[in-house]
Amino acid sequence: MAVNTFFEDKVERISDVAVRIATALENAGVPYRVIGGFAIFSYVDQIDPLKARLTRDIDMMVDRRDLERIARTVESCGFVYRHVAGADMLLDAHEPKARNAVHLVFAREKVRPEYVEPMPDFSAPARTGHGILLASVADLVRMKLTSFRMKDRVHIQDMDSVGLITPEIEASLSDTLRGRLAEVRASE
Repeated sequence: MAVNTFFEDKVERISDVAVRIATALENAGVPYRVIGGFAIFSYVDQIDPLKARLTRDIDMMVDRRDLERIARTVESCGFVYRHVAGADMLLDAHEPKARNAVHLVFAREKVRPEYVEPMPDFSAPARTGHGILLASVADLVRMKLTSFRMKDRVHIQDMDSVGLITPEIEASLSDTLRGRLAEVRASE
Protein backbone atom coordinates (compact mmCIF):
# COMPACT_ATOMS: atom_id res chain seq x y z
CA MET A 1 0.00 0.00 0.00
CA ALA A 2 1.50 3.34 -1.10
CA VAL A 3 1.18 6.24 1.28
CA ASN A 4 1.98 9.79 0.23
CA THR A 5 3.85 11.79 2.80
CA PHE A 6 3.16 15.44 3.55
CA PHE A 7 6.30 16.26 1.55
CA GLU A 8 5.15 14.28 -1.48
CA ASP A 9 1.71 15.91 -1.32
CA LYS A 10 3.31 19.36 -1.21
CA VAL A 11 5.58 18.56 -4.17
CA GLU A 12 2.55 17.31 -6.09
CA ARG A 13 0.52 20.45 -5.29
CA ILE A 14 3.28 22.84 -6.29
CA SER A 15 4.04 20.84 -9.42
CA ASP A 16 0.36 20.85 -10.36
CA VAL A 17 0.18 24.64 -10.08
CA ALA A 18 3.34 25.06 -12.14
CA VAL A 19 2.08 22.67 -14.83
CA ARG A 20 -1.32 24.38 -15.04
CA ILE A 21 0.13 27.83 -15.49
CA ALA A 22 3.02 26.71 -17.71
CA THR A 23 0.64 24.84 -20.02
CA ALA A 24 -1.68 27.84 -20.29
CA LEU A 25 1.21 30.22 -21.02
CA GLU A 26 2.80 27.92 -23.58
CA ASN A 27 -0.53 27.36 -25.33
CA ALA A 28 -0.92 31.15 -25.54
CA GLY A 29 2.65 31.59 -26.82
CA VAL A 30 3.74 33.57 -23.75
CA PRO A 31 7.43 33.14 -22.88
CA TYR A 32 8.19 32.34 -19.24
CA ARG A 33 10.76 30.63 -17.06
CA VAL A 34 10.21 29.14 -13.62
CA ILE A 35 12.87 30.56 -11.33
CA GLY A 36 13.55 30.70 -7.61
CA GLY A 37 13.31 27.92 -5.08
CA PHE A 38 11.08 25.64 -7.14
CA ALA A 39 13.48 25.74 -10.09
CA ILE A 40 16.42 25.01 -7.80
CA PHE A 41 14.48 22.21 -6.11
CA SER A 42 13.82 20.71 -9.56
CA TYR A 43 17.49 20.80 -10.58
CA VAL A 44 18.86 19.52 -7.26
CA ASP A 45 16.18 16.80 -7.03
CA GLN A 46 17.38 15.33 -10.34
CA ILE A 47 20.88 14.86 -8.93
CA ASP A 48 20.31 14.14 -5.24
CA PRO A 49 16.69 14.08 -4.01
CA LEU A 50 17.82 14.07 -0.38
CA LYS A 51 19.45 17.48 -0.83
CA ALA A 52 16.44 19.08 -2.54
CA ARG A 53 14.66 21.66 -0.36
CA LEU A 54 11.04 22.33 -1.11
CA THR A 55 9.69 25.84 -1.47
CA ARG A 56 6.14 26.90 -0.70
CA ASP A 57 5.54 29.03 -3.77
CA ILE A 58 6.57 29.46 -7.37
CA ASP A 59 8.44 32.36 -8.91
CA MET A 60 8.16 32.93 -12.62
CA MET A 61 10.03 35.29 -14.92
CA VAL A 62 7.93 36.84 -17.67
CA ASP A 63 8.09 39.86 -19.96
CA ARG A 64 6.26 42.88 -18.57
CA ARG A 65 4.82 43.55 -22.05
CA ASP A 66 2.91 40.24 -21.77
CA LEU A 67 1.26 41.06 -18.44
CA GLU A 68 -2.22 41.81 -19.81
CA ARG A 69 -2.14 38.64 -21.94
CA ILE A 70 -0.93 36.61 -18.95
CA ALA A 71 -3.80 37.92 -16.80
CA ARG A 72 -6.33 36.81 -19.43
CA THR A 73 -4.61 33.48 -20.10
CA VAL A 74 -4.38 32.22 -16.52
CA GLU A 75 -8.10 32.67 -15.93
CA SER A 76 -8.63 29.56 -18.06
CA CYS A 77 -6.72 27.46 -15.52
CA GLY A 78 -8.31 28.91 -12.38
CA PHE A 79 -5.94 31.75 -11.54
CA VAL A 80 -6.37 35.49 -11.23
CA TYR A 81 -3.76 38.19 -11.67
CA ARG A 82 -3.29 40.68 -8.83
CA HIS A 83 -0.88 43.52 -8.16
CA VAL A 84 -0.63 43.73 -4.36
CA ALA A 85 1.81 45.75 -2.25
CA GLY A 86 4.12 46.31 -5.21
CA ALA A 87 4.17 42.63 -6.21
CA ASP A 88 2.65 40.99 -9.27
CA MET A 89 1.18 37.57 -8.65
CA LEU A 90 -1.13 34.89 -9.90
CA LEU A 91 -3.51 33.63 -7.23
CA ASP A 92 -5.46 30.40 -7.27
CA ALA A 93 -9.07 31.59 -7.49
CA HIS A 94 -10.08 28.86 -5.00
CA GLU A 95 -7.29 29.58 -2.49
CA PRO A 96 -6.31 33.26 -2.97
CA LYS A 97 -3.44 33.54 -0.48
CA ALA A 98 -0.36 35.57 -1.38
CA ARG A 99 1.96 33.08 0.31
CA ASN A 100 0.76 30.33 -2.07
CA ALA A 101 0.81 32.56 -5.16
CA VAL A 102 2.89 32.39 -8.28
CA HIS A 103 5.06 35.49 -8.00
CA LEU A 104 6.00 37.24 -11.21
CA VAL A 105 9.27 39.05 -11.90
CA PHE A 106 10.20 40.69 -15.15
CA ALA A 107 12.97 39.78 -17.58
CA ARG A 108 15.63 42.46 -18.02
CA GLU A 109 14.40 44.48 -15.00
CA LYS A 110 15.75 44.80 -11.48
CA VAL A 111 13.51 43.19 -8.88
CA ARG A 112 14.58 45.87 -6.39
CA PRO A 113 16.38 49.12 -7.15
CA GLU A 114 19.34 48.23 -4.92
CA TYR A 115 20.09 44.95 -6.73
CA VAL A 116 23.41 45.00 -8.58
CA GLU A 117 22.04 43.32 -11.71
CA PRO A 118 18.68 43.07 -13.47
CA MET A 119 16.93 39.80 -14.21
CA PRO A 120 18.41 38.11 -17.27
CA ASP A 121 16.75 37.88 -20.64
CA PHE A 122 15.20 34.58 -21.71
CA SER A 123 18.04 32.14 -22.34
CA ALA A 124 17.72 28.52 -23.39
CA PRO A 125 15.60 26.76 -20.74
CA ALA A 126 15.65 23.30 -19.28
CA ARG A 127 12.37 21.38 -19.36
CA THR A 128 11.24 19.26 -16.43
CA GLY A 129 9.62 15.86 -16.83
CA HIS A 130 6.28 17.65 -16.39
CA GLY A 131 7.08 19.99 -19.29
CA ILE A 132 7.77 23.11 -17.19
CA LEU A 133 10.41 25.50 -18.55
CA LEU A 134 13.09 26.31 -15.97
CA ALA A 135 15.60 29.13 -16.13
CA SER A 136 19.11 27.88 -16.81
CA VAL A 137 21.35 27.08 -13.86
CA ALA A 138 23.65 29.95 -14.90
CA ASP A 139 20.72 32.40 -14.78
CA LEU A 140 19.55 31.04 -11.41
CA VAL A 141 23.04 31.46 -9.96
CA ARG A 142 23.11 35.10 -11.13
CA MET A 143 19.63 35.76 -9.72
CA LYS A 144 20.43 34.23 -6.34
CA LEU A 145 23.77 36.03 -6.04
CA THR A 146 22.09 39.30 -7.04
CA SER A 147 19.34 39.14 -4.40
CA PHE A 148 21.69 37.53 -1.86
CA ARG A 149 19.23 37.10 1.01
CA MET A 150 19.82 34.25 3.47
CA LYS A 151 17.54 31.89 1.54
CA ASP A 152 19.35 32.82 -1.68
CA ARG A 153 22.68 31.89 -0.10
CA VAL A 154 21.21 28.55 0.99
CA HIS A 155 20.00 27.95 -2.57
CA ILE A 156 23.53 28.68 -3.82
CA GLN A 157 24.88 26.15 -1.31
CA ASP A 158 22.33 23.59 -2.47
CA MET A 159 23.27 24.02 -6.13
CA ASP A 160 26.98 24.01 -5.34
CA SER A 161 26.70 20.88 -3.16
CA VAL A 162 25.51 18.80 -6.12
CA GLY A 163 27.97 20.28 -8.63
CA LEU A 164 25.55 22.50 -10.56
CA ILE A 165 27.78 25.58 -10.30
CA THR A 166 30.44 24.71 -12.83
CA PRO A 167 33.75 26.54 -13.39
CA GLU A 168 32.23 27.89 -16.63
CA ILE A 169 29.30 29.42 -14.76
CA GLU A 170 31.61 30.86 -12.12
CA ALA A 171 33.87 32.39 -14.80
CA SER A 172 30.87 34.04 -16.46
CA LEU A 173 29.92 35.96 -13.29
CA SER A 174 30.71 39.62 -12.75
CA ASP A 175 33.42 40.39 -10.20
CA THR A 176 30.75 41.38 -7.64
CA LEU A 177 28.82 38.14 -8.05
CA ARG A 178 31.98 36.02 -8.09
CA GLY A 179 32.91 37.67 -4.77
CA ARG A 180 29.52 36.80 -3.34
CA LEU A 181 29.89 33.18 -4.49
CA ALA A 182 33.26 33.04 -2.72
CA GLU A 183 31.62 34.46 0.42
CA VAL A 184 28.93 31.74 0.37
CA ARG A 185 31.52 29.03 -0.14
CA ALA A 186 33.65 30.40 2.72
CA SER A 187 30.69 30.26 5.09
CA GLU A 188 29.99 26.55 4.54
